[in-house]
Amino acid sequence: MEHLNMQSMDKVAANVAKIMKLFPNCVTERINAEGKLEHAIDFDMLKQELSDHVVDGLQERYQFNWPDKRKAILAANAPINKTLRPCREESVDFDNTENIYIEGDNLEVLKLLQETYLGKVKMIYIAPPYNTGNDFVYEDDFKQSADEYIDNSGQLDEEGNRLVANTESNGRFHTDWLNMIYPRLKLAKDLLSDDGVIFISIDDNEVENLRKICDEIFGENNFLAQVIWERAFSPKNDAKFFSVSHDYVLIYARSIEVFSIGLLPRSAESDARYKNPDNDPHGPWTSDNMTVKSYSANYDYPIRTPNGTIYYPPAGRCWFTSKERMQKLIENGAVWFGNNGGNMPRIKRYLSDVQQGMTPITIWKYLDVGHNQEARQELKKLFDEKAYFDGPKPIRLLNRILTIANVKKDDFILDFFSGSATTAHAVMQLNAEDGGKRKFIMVQLPEVCAENSEAYKAGYKNICEIGKERIRRAGKKIKEENPLTTQDLDIGFRVLKCDSSNMEDVYFTPKEYMDKQQSLFVDNIKKDRNDEDLLFDAMLKLDTPLSSKIEKLSIAGKTVYNVAQGHLMACFDRDVTDEVITAIAKEMPSYFVMRDSSLANDSVAINFEQIFNTYSPQTVRRVL
Repeated sequence: MEHLNMQSMDKVAANVAKIMKLFPNCVTERINAEGKLEHAIDFDMLKQELSDHVVDGLQERYQFNWPDKRKAILAANAPINKTLRPCREESVDFDNTENIYIEGDNLEVLKLLQETYLGKVKMIYIAPPYNTGNDFVYEDDFKQSADEYIDNSGQLDEEGNRLVANTESNGRFHTDWLNMIYPRLKLAKDLLSDDGVIFISIDDNEVENLRKICDEIFGENNFLAQVIWERAFSPKNDAKFFSVSHDYVLIYARSIEVFSIGLLPRSAESDARYKNPDNDPHGPWTSDNMTVKSYSANYDYPIRTPNGTIYYPPAGRCWFTSKERMQKLIENGAVWFGNNGGNMPRIKRYLSDVQQGMTPITIWKYLDVGHNQEARQELKKLFDEKAYFDGPKPIRLLNRILTIANVKKDDFILDFFSGSATTAHAVMQLNAEDGGKRKFIMVQLPEVCAENSEAYKAGYKNICEIGKERIRRAGKKIKEENPLTTQDLDIGFRVLKCDSSNMEDVYFTPKEYMDKQQSLFVDNIKKDRNDEDLLFDAMLKLDTPLSSKIEKLSIAGKTVYNVAQGHLMACFDRDVTDEVITAIAKEMPSYFVMRDSSLANDSVAINFEQIFNTYSPQTVRRVL
């Protein structure tokens, strides 16, 4: 029986394994700092494998770089000793909901979600900090002084003199922002399903850099669009040069070969272009040009109109089809010659034949998707005329994004810069409209509200408290407005909080503790952690969605947790007997977890493996 690995996924080891499959000759062996043998990459050989000529020294190449980029990559790959702890008292319908709200640094949370949600998220939407020059909350220890930036960016010569008259006044802010966003997007990519898609709101300050980062992480070929969103409906006359009325939404597919875009509903304005002046039995239609530029002599012929006028295609053009097929179209009434029967012929395009939806365009007007002021009004309606949040996004914007993402009725939607939780609101509203069971995962750092802010005065100490209350109030409002269709609507959410590992430090670094010190740790689990903390830790590590249904059983006087209908079973009580182990094994779970000190005695420990081998040999057994 193996111990459960209590660290997040080691992305370096995973990447080494991938390279080993592709280029086995580029993987070697070395002795690590602990004296153990491990695999390592021969980077010189790997460079040669990826080059069509002999690699000798540095080569000039197209690339996007900035100070400490390698540290940002390391930040994404390095494992952490963290966990997610459930908080029932702040949750809504904890035992039945499938929605998740996570408080914590999103870099750490994204790492913790890697194993459970790898390749399972259909849509990600984020509105990261826009980098207006203010201090970052998400600094990840990469923040540099101006002097450090100048040194790292190569603006000094060997004597320490500046190479240019004026340094980039905001260069170090770009570096901070890039080092913040890069590892998060790198981790987010792995969570997307093959047909998944990510939407990122951004403004002019970083849109160019963000586009380069996304090209590198998601692949330039998976770029779908750079949308312009008209976020303001009136100009600011106090603007120094231009009144900025737009933001951008960058859209990338996980795989452009697999992703299928969702069409927008046809508008009344679009349908109004279709008329039926001749009472065509096929219904409303609009006329279209019948000539094409790709000239073919076989398609260059005269057409006689009903009143006898003869038309040829314009010079250098021809009709779009053959003479025989054109005659059939005319006989079927599919060609329009005008009210008098003597106009240039045009093909009829029937409303019944057009696709049941409209292809999205890259300019989104506020009339269609809302603006910032509308978003503030939406919050005010929920919070007794108080917005409590700067820069929220309108629900109609998220509705447009959910439609284009083509989210199915049981998909996962992730927002790891949750803010005011507009994404959660929009998901619940969409589920109310079509009966869907979409599940949201919101992630937000509990940024402290300023003491002089309206939110703080109203009792909201951090942004998470505002976001959670918005979901509570929005869910209640949706149900009240749609009582007949929302009886089964999931408006709950499980609150989980990112915290230090459940395990004592000796679990991770036993060599640093003397034998006498180890005796202090009768149990390797921290004293302030309960069974539910351990259960969610196991769910994170054993491919079990955090929204899974949890059933609490009593077997021979011991508490046993049955998660996701037998996918995972766990027992963290002490003095567990053969009777308990046998009952669990007979349920044939995919995974079973218990404490290292759970078994009643040596006899039970000896029988443990034999019991499972008898009743459920396929069960993966782990201990904490």
